[in-house]
Amino acid sequence: MEKIKQRWDIVKNWQLLFPFLGAALVAVTAYSIARRLLHLFELNNTLFEWIFTLVVAALGYFIMLRFFLWCFKKLENKWKVSYRWEMIAIFIVFAITGSASAKLAGPLTDLLGLQKDAISGWIYWPVRILLIFPIYQVLLVFFGWLFGQFKFFWNFEKKMLKHMGLGFLFP
Repeated sequence: MEKIKQRWDIVKNWQLLFPFLGAALVAVTAYSIARRLLHLFELNNTLFEWIFTLVVAALGYFIMLRFFLWCFKKLENKWKVSYRWEMIAIFIVFAITGSASAKLAGPLTDLLGLQKDAISGWIYWPVRILLIFPIYQVLLVFFGWLFGQFKFFWNFEKKMLKHMGLGFLFP
């Protein structure tokens, strides 16, 4: 436990939540991908179902964990945070925000009267993707606040909007 605390600059026990939550979310993602591949290759309800799932999930977990640790090293100097565990919180916020904004765009397009079956995909998908953008901006700051990283995400938001030519929104 002390090794984990030293590696991630953890000074209080509640901060251990982030490395464990990050590892758990990577495991769930690896398992979900393995199950989708299982159905794609039509191996469900066979003798190899659980063997395939466990092997692919373990391999996916290892690959994703290595990738995220590599990302931490690359972004460590670019993102100014006080403690290394905050990097995990930031990655979790990005993951949750992206997934949530994509999920919320579907019901919002339905609310606007744009059902997937009723109109052309050439209209539906661009509108849905355009709706994801403002939802993402709001949720990014909200989830950043929820995970104790409001200042980072507020500055990130302002910088991103300035780069997009929308800096006038934040004088």
